[in-house]
Amino acid sequence: MNALVADAAPVRSFLDFCRVEKGLAANSLHSYQFDLQRLSAKIPAPAKASSEDLASYVESLYRAGLSPRSIARHITTLRNFYGFLAREGEIDRDPTEFLALPRQWTTLPKYLNRDEVEKLLAAPPLTKPTGIRDRAMLELLYAAGLRVSELCRLELSAVERDLGVLRVTGKGNKQRLVPFGVPAREAIDRYLSDSRPKLLKGRASRFLFVTARGGAMTRQAFWKLIRRYGRQVGIFRNLTPHVVRHSFATHLVEGGADLRSVQIMLGHADISTTQVYTHVARRRLRETVDQHHPRA
Repeated sequence: MNALVADAAPVRSFLDFCRVEKGLAANSLHSYQFDLQRLSAKIPAPAKASSEDLASYVESLYRAGLSPRSIARHITTLRNFYGFLAREGEIDRDPTEFLALPRQWTTLPKYLNRDEVEKLLAAPPLTKPTGIRDRAMLELLYAAGLRVSELCRLELSAVERDLGVLRVTGKGNKQRLVPFGVPAREAIDRYLSDSRPKLLKGRASRFLFVTARGGAMTRQAFWKLIRRYGRQVGIFRNLTPHVVRHSFATHLVEGGADLRSVQIMLGHADISTTQVYTHVARRRLRETVDQHHPRA
């Protein structure tokens, strides 16, 4: 654990449980650490907190101006933490049983249309080793709908190029197989033959995508890259790797893919998370009718 570890022993035990037993990803652990650090600042002995204490704490989150989504995440952290303490016999009663989640309006995910995707994929220059790498990363990101952490931590041995399949390790260390198409395979082949050896300069790395220093591409660096390429092709509206992931899923649903298949490829634990893309597809159909039907 690399940041924000609270001093309380119950908190450390819970975080160890999440890391070892549940196998949560580093980003999820960091979120739990951050939320429990904030809780410990308000309630120095969180294991002894009452229902009233936690209700007052949640009220302070509202007063601080946090969004409903952020408050919901905090409450989820509290439920998981105190549920763990109750199962371990550290507390007699779960004080979060009456905490209500804030009402959240469903927001449709942002996504690119197909022309925008094509422009983005063509943005990296193929005259430089880094440009060839970036083209391969963007192609694979869109072809397989990966999370940015999955893309950056993808190992060379996990890519079955002949079969066009990736072995992806997602949240909770769960593995899934994700297919990718010919354009992504060709971009990867070119990267492996023309670019990766020049970037590594004789060094070894188990990761597929590497930097000029020989290390794995980081999430933060790739965020900067994708925003830069977006600006080059005129996409200025908060372009992130997750927008490309949403575009992958949206275009699959628009093309007639069933939700169960999309759920498996995205690595969603619950199909209700995937169902948002049916709303996106319906909205797209509504826009098409409004724009093109004579009686719209």
